[in-house]
Amino acid sequence: MFHTFKKDISQIPLPEKFTCPFCYSPHLLSLMAANQVQEYIRSREDWTEELQNGKMFGVLVVKKENGEIGFVASFSGQIQGQNLHDYFVPPVYDLIVEDGFFKQGERQITEINRQIEDLQQNPIFAEFEAMTKSAEQQLVRQKELMKQAKIERDKKREVTDSEAELASLIRESQFQKAEYKRLQRKLEEQIAETQQRRDALQERIDQLCHFRKEKSAALQTEIFEHFVFLNANGERKSALQIFGDIMPPSGTGECAAPRLLQYAYNSHLQPIAMAEFWWGKSPKDHIRRQGSFYTACKQKCEPLLNFMLQGLDVEENRFLKTYDLNGKIHVVYEDDVMVVVNKPIDVLSVPGNIPQPSVWGWAHEKYGDAYVVHRLDMATSGLLVIAKNLDACRKLQRQFENREVKKEYVAVVDGLVEQDEGTISLPLRPDFDERPIQVVDLEKGKMALTYYNVLKRENGRTRVLFRPQTGRTHQLRVHSAHPDGLGFPIVGDTLYGTMADRLYLHASKITFLHPVSGQTKVLCCEPNF
Repeated sequence: MFHTFKKDISQIPLPEKFTCPFCYSPHLLSLMAANQVQEYIRSREDWTEELQNGKMFGVLVVKKENGEIGFVASFSGQIQGQNLHDYFVPPVYDLIVEDGFFKQGERQITEINRQIEDLQQNPIFAEFEAMTKSAEQQLVRQKELMKQAKIERDKKREVTDSEAELASLIRESQFQKAEYKRLQRKLEEQIAETQQRRDALQERIDQLCHFRKEKSAALQTEIFEHFVFLNANGERKSALQIFGDIMPPSGTGECAAPRLLQYAYNSHLQPIAMAEFWWGKSPKDHIRRQGSFYTACKQKCEPLLNFMLQGLDVEENRFLKTYDLNGKIHVVYEDDVMVVVNKPIDVLSVPGNIPQPSVWGWAHEKYGDAYVVHRLDMATSGLLVIAKNLDACRKLQRQFENREVKKEYVAVVDGLVEQDEGTISLPLRPDFDERPIQVVDLEKGKMALTYYNVLKRENGRTRVLFRPQTGRTHQLRVHSAHPDGLGFPIVGDTLYGTMADRLYLHASKITFLHPVSGQTKVLCCEPNF
């Protein structure tokens, strides 16, 4: 499993600290290790078709006890239905051992699914549905006949004074109502027996579904009891212990990064640097580029890695860094009811789940009551509107909601955009398993529309002016990176592209109506890149 570098690395200095898996630029040794792994992947022609769908791989540069530097490699999930491949480290726990508890539990659940499907295919369900539909149609037709008969009776009442004829019309009405009730009872009796048989089958299906749910939950619990992880201090915890009161998401522990660290600890190898890269086509909804490096996933890996990295000297996560905002926020415009600032990069618009300063906190400290009218991504810089009272906030927010505010952003994307201008329309929704990532979903996504113009092409990159017509989360970042958008990520986009010194996205211009005077305000702020 331990691989030596093919090239001389004696002159390459080792990193001072271990890679922060949630915010990093790959170290040179990690890049070299990844290149060797990619060479191996290319040599596996039997994997070509499977890897077309894409897979995440990882490399971990390590030091042996004798001081020798090399690396180990891993992949997420399985390849060709197997966890074990000679070139890569083994899984933390191999679920797919044929006689293991997981395979046995999986077969039991499969059998339950088969029983449920067989019961659901019973013709009694179709028979009941057909009988119910037929009964409804008969009653509707009968009501229509009664309605037409009433119209005719009403016409006769208008032209007759005969008490006998009026009494006959009343009897006719009563008879038809009684006939309708008799038909209704008859149909209900015909349906009742079929419904009873159907309900008995449905009760059995419900029982099996409940049993399947209990069986699945028990199997999941057993799985995560077997996934026991190490950290650099030699401590051990199961996935259940690490996640606490929350059941770990499906697939927890099967990603590349935990496998690498687990193998290193078990093999007495000192972790030096780590990186994960994508190989293969990008999924339709997510954005992945072959050969690009990505940070570890948050939902499944963050809790595990926060435990596994204990005992290592890890690089600082710049997104968790705290600092004083005084003197860092530049006021572009201010009056009695509002202020517009140039938000710096890596600063939250409003308080979040991480202990970091925000523009909202800065504004409250400076002005007392203050309301951030809209938001910019933490990594995005540029114009942000703040109201000094609730009435101004509501009036400004209404303009945003009605799409009356015009916004422009300047970005630098990692590639040469061919068209000078265009429109991107890709509906977006959150990735519910991996927030805050957004995915393109043509069926369930919300409409997202962006106009763009190319400003400059230089050194393999393109400077772009974006004019978003909607305000979806990460809209410009996804529309830029997605193959059906520009096809190139914004430089420095750690979610949809690769790491750089910053995210090269800046809110450069905003046009709106002043909440008191009603006059048009046009504010500009050029990016510093």
